[in-house]
Amino acid sequence: MFCLPVRHRTNGPFRLQERTGRIEFMKRFASGTEVSTDRSRAEIDRLLTRYGAASFIVGQSADRAMIAFEMQGKRIKFILPLPDRNDERFTYYKKGNSSAFTACPPEMSLKKYEQETRERWRALVLCIKAKLESVESKIESFEEAFLPHIVMANGQTIGETLIPQLPKIVESGRMPALLSAAH
Repeated sequence: MFCLPVRHRTNGPFRLQERTGRIEFMKRFASGTEVSTDRSRAEIDRLLTRYGAASFIVGQSADRAMIAFEMQGKRIKFILPLPDRNDERFTYYKKGNSSAFTACPPEMSLKKYEQETRERWRALVLCIKAKLESVESKIESFEEAFLPHIVMANGQTIGETLIPQLPKIVESGRMPALLSAAH
């Protein structure tokens, strides 16, 4: 197993280039994007219309955004967690080669926050587009692609209900009473 010296470790994925033997760290999707959040929302709007959504809505609060739509007789909801404006990633930075952190000026902090927000919206566009295309290409059914995002009668998604119970479901092999009664 190949291990990097501690001073070179990173939290991102990496790959070893066979040709040169060098390690190349891969950027996150949409890293450094200049596409505005408004353009990303508009792209989601066009995607949902193109793939036949009956209706859709976008909402946003300080800590999250929501996209909800109706398609194939089901309500679908995506929650996009937004970054915390007060997170240290936005409020501090390393100056030069120093190991000490310096407080960001407000305009720099806002710029870093807005960049992270744009990147998350682009990732959401990719996620929704990939699921819609997967269904269109018959790789999976609509239900397989969107199952965790399907909204139930109580307003929660199937994912919000099942994911916290998943370890118990896997261990016991039994579905929770709420859903098993429907089978």
